[in-house]
Amino acid sequence: VQLQASGGGLVQAGGSLRLSCAASGRTFRGYGMAWFRQAPAKEREFVARISWTGSSSNYADSVKGRFTISRDNAKNTMYLQMNSLKPDDTAIYYCAGQSSSGSYAYWGQGTQVTVSS
Repeated sequence: VQLQASGGGLVQAGGSLRLSCAASGRTFRGYGMAWFRQAPAKEREFVARISWTGSSSNYADSVKGRFTISRDNAKNTMYLQMNSLKPDDTAIYYCAGQSSSGSYAYWGQGTQVTVSS
């Protein structure tokens, strides 16, 4: 099972980025997926999650109203649209997929997002 995150980069404050997470080796249809992030010298934190149908999603308060999580099960891919980016959003962003136990057992390698002021 592999999760491949991409789409990170360097952007100015107020700008936008779209992250993608492509899954291979296993379909995540039927399972939830999520984005987490880890800033330098900080613990990994939850960003957003989405149900397997895409009909339900939740966000961390810090990104609510600016980030949108979505998924395309036909492509086995999840997305994170990030708008109005702030320097505090600078982090490595990881995608994760749930296992049958409900835990996030599958993780991508991370993609760096850097927001300059």
